[in-house]
Amino acid sequence: MATVRKLIVEVVDARNLQPKDGHGTSSPYVVVDFYGQRKRTKTAIRDLNPTWNEVLDFNVGGPSDVFGNMLEIDIYHDKNYGPTRRINFLGRVRLNSSQFVKKGEEALMYFPLEKKYFLSWIQGELGMKIYYVDEVVPPPVPPPKPLPHVEEVCKPDETTAPQPTPEAPLAESETQPKNEPPAETAAANEKSPPSEPPDPQSDTAATPMEATTTPPLATAIDRPEPEQQPESETAASPPTPKVEIDEPSKSIRAPEVMASSVPGAVSQTSVAGGLSPPPPLPPLPTARNFSTASTESVPIERTSFDLVEKMHYIFVRVIKARSLPTNGSPVVQIAVPGSRVFSKPARKTAFFEWDQTFAFGRDAPESSSILEISLWEKPSSNPQVPMQQFLGGICFDVTEIPLRDPPDSPLAPQWYRLEGGGVHMGDLMLATWIGTQADESFPDAWLTDTAGKINSRAKVYLSPKLWYLRATVLEAQDILPPLTSPPSKEMSFQVRAQLGFQVLKTKAIISRNGSPSWNEDLMFVAAEPFSEHVVFTLEHRLSKGLATVGITRVPLTSIERRVDDRKVAARWFSLEEPKGDEKRVYGGRLQLRLCFDGGYHVMDEAANVSSDYQPTAKQLWKPPVGTVELGIIECKNLLPMKTVNGRGSTDAYAVAKYGPKWARTRTVSDSLDPRWNEQYTWKVYDPCTVLTVGVFDSSGATESAESKEAARPDFRIGKVRIRVSTVKTGRVYRNTYPLLVLTHVGLKKMGDIELAVRFVRSTTTLDVLHMYTQSILPLMHHIQPLAVGNQEMLRSTAVKIIAAHLSRAEPPLRREIVLYMLDADSYAFSMRKVRVNWFRIINVIARLIDVVRWIDDTRSWKKPTATVLVHALLVVLVWFPDLIVPTLAFYVFVVGVLKYRFRSRDPLPHFDPKISLAESIDREELDEEFDAVPSNRPPDVVRGRYDKLRTLGARVQTALGDLAAQGERVQSLVTWRDPRATALFVGLCLVVAVTLYLVPSKVAAMALGFYYLRHPLFRDRAPSPALNFFRRLPSQSDRIL
Repeated sequence: MATVRKLIVEVVDARNLQPKDGHGTSSPYVVVDFYGQRKRTKTAIRDLNPTWNEVLDFNVGGPSDVFGNMLEIDIYHDKNYGPTRRINFLGRVRLNSSQFVKKGEEALMYFPLEKKYFLSWIQGELGMKIYYVDEVVPPPVPPPKPLPHVEEVCKPDETTAPQPTPEAPLAESETQPKNEPPAETAAANEKSPPSEPPDPQSDTAATPMEATTTPPLATAIDRPEPEQQPESETAASPPTPKVEIDEPSKSIRAPEVMASSVPGAVSQTSVAGGLSPPPPLPPLPTARNFSTASTESVPIERTSFDLVEKMHYIFVRVIKARSLPTNGSPVVQIAVPGSRVFSKPARKTAFFEWDQTFAFGRDAPESSSILEISLWEKPSSNPQVPMQQFLGGICFDVTEIPLRDPPDSPLAPQWYRLEGGGVHMGDLMLATWIGTQADESFPDAWLTDTAGKINSRAKVYLSPKLWYLRATVLEAQDILPPLTSPPSKEMSFQVRAQLGFQVLKTKAIISRNGSPSWNEDLMFVAAEPFSEHVVFTLEHRLSKGLATVGITRVPLTSIERRVDDRKVAARWFSLEEPKGDEKRVYGGRLQLRLCFDGGYHVMDEAANVSSDYQPTAKQLWKPPVGTVELGIIECKNLLPMKTVNGRGSTDAYAVAKYGPKWARTRTVSDSLDPRWNEQYTWKVYDPCTVLTVGVFDSSGATESAESKEAARPDFRIGKVRIRVSTVKTGRVYRNTYPLLVLTHVGLKKMGDIELAVRFVRSTTTLDVLHMYTQSILPLMHHIQPLAVGNQEMLRSTAVKIIAAHLSRAEPPLRREIVLYMLDADSYAFSMRKVRVNWFRIINVIARLIDVVRWIDDTRSWKKPTATVLVHALLVVLVWFPDLIVPTLAFYVFVVGVLKYRFRSRDPLPHFDPKISLAESIDREELDEEFDAVPSNRPPDVVRGRYDKLRTLGARVQTALGDLAAQGERVQSLVTWRDPRATALFVGLCLVVAVTLYLVPSKVAAMALGFYYLRHPLFRDRAPSPALNFFRRLPSQSDRIL
């Protein structure tokens, strides 16, 4: 059934508006304009924080050069209230249609009001809910009998608008054949359902759109010219069903209507005659001028495949056959040199139907061969059973098969007469052509390099849309302990919340009156669509265990969504009996505050290698800054991953992940040098993200029902990470990357993969550079930050949900693949990673150490010329301190320019075994890194690891103690713990203060500089007095047991 898309704008309220009526207040109303349609709300009289709660709906049309895809909301002051006689502007909000969501995902959002002009004085916020709905178009209403009384009813209002001349309808009606309905009737079936009549108060600012949304018959009775609609609105909105009235004037297309009204006055309508009517528009029930596809149904982008090499295939599409001398289910055999395949058994209808496509690889399109297509009667679907009867066949010369390359149209199938066998009048409908992997039939075709396995096809997956569910447990009232519990004055209660496999508990609260209070937040991860319940169980803690007091279940579909930090109203939920068979009149109640936090980004990857930072709520998404294109070309020199028929084999496929979109290439069977040449595209919302590509060996490509390896996992071959910010705009990076895997026995190179990457910018350079000044995570992560431990727990939960969701797809993306791509074990303990991070810290502070060494060399006069220049620079900077900051900035600039000349010419950065310390690693540390938690190693091995960890902990303990001691010495300068040291320090501070009061600061700074840079002949080899004094200060180390 046809549907019409409508945009719904719920104008809720506004806050802190600007007073514009001259008496310190305003009487605001809202005007919403979308796609040439304009509607307004009622007027809130003298209210700076008005509340409207009105719903305005708009028809969504197709793309237009006249109307943009912007939704504009303006707030005005009504001049009928207050001494002012001007319609003062109070602010506006402009939204792009890409921010709209479907019904069910909407949330109340407050938008700051914008200025119309630079000098406008605007303040306040406007709260709205914006979403779209698909309404079903009812079947056309049969034409009623002529209504002669309609004209009589309309006569009293004829003065509001002039009637069209009678010659126009007569002339137009004569041009239509008598056996065809008028043009208005032909378009009646393509119109959208009429909406409700506008509010009487909103008629004071009636618009052409409001006139068109009125039911036609009611309009004909209440208004003088119901059929007259503006041309612009007829083109902008989908047509609406209209009741046909058999009158000559109804067959004319209405001229343009211009409506104007003044509050409190009668609406005036004028008709601009003499305009030629535009041609009737086709129905647009599915046309959309904004992106309405959610993350669950994103279409696969068609690319030009310009990053990869073209691979030519012979495509054969077998559709159906007729007039075959058999009553069974024949099969089609397709044979080319080096390959022979069979189709599935035919479906017996009026024809023998297959509708199956085959693709046979070719090294070169000009190589000559013969394509044989034959029909056979086969008694069984078992491939071991031989054919029984030959029914006929066709032969094609491959050199005469047409070459097709998109965007060419698909080749139309034809009937071919079968030759040979027992067929005399049999025909086979098929189409054959030579194409590439860019052909639209390629993803679902039977491929020679995949051995025809259905699970070996290339697919695109989407991660489920994840939300953070915040459950705030506030308090409980009228709680009675179970009858089995012993009587006690003080009772301890806790709440256990469960959502799927997620179980969280509040802290235990002691209550004496049966009304415990917690006020504690519990965070869950929920995936759309919401079909589960979150279960809250109130438990009574006893010495012998826990006793359940009551249970309440809340469906996820009833929980409110929010996109900011506003408070959500708390609700009371009655507690039910745990078993459900016992009934009580009243068992207490539990107060909860539940909401879905759409302002957070649900982390499923590690923060430093994440591919997406977008918040869950689509309303908060920013426009994309570009697209990243990935071409997965081939792998070379892969190692055999399994043994098939006594020889090594690998069934390799690649998986690419960026944002919520996963791309899986086809599985190339039994090849150590697989070639895919597949290309995928992703939208980029933040350039500082990472694209991950992994290669795996499929276990399902060769498994059988009797094989014990059917349940084995898909082994990892390796992966590559590419940071999008390191890719220059428009440049193609085609490089070969090593596939490295860290195994129990050490680092192992599994082969090489060739990739092509390109980043295409869709916005201006300034917009891309502006992204670097924005926060990486959404604003809610800074307003209400999540605890570090809570973040890791939520990330682990999100990974499990995504893995379970993708493993249910067809073909499934297996759990071990998702865990490997998302680095689910990245936070596991590893001594190797501890040493890696330590060396990273040393490498970072090495620059600072080099600066300290250079200063020490300068003051030691190892290079006299440099020391003299430093003295001169010191004099200049002391006497002209304004040059300090510019000099430092210019020095950094010069260093950056010099570094640009010596920048790395290597391909895009990827895994570095040297930095990872993977080339020389201890076997014991590797075994510990791959050990599970809890450990399953022998006790002696675990004891050895523990002793080693204790040794490392002792070193860390000493370093922390030394750091604490230095800080305590600084504190002891003025605490008088050592009276003599504190007196000396305080007296020295007094001398310094008096000296600096009397001596100019520039002179003092220069004197200190020259004293520090004095020649070694005037310097003692012992430490300085200041350092000796600091080391003698007391600390708390001597007070620790």
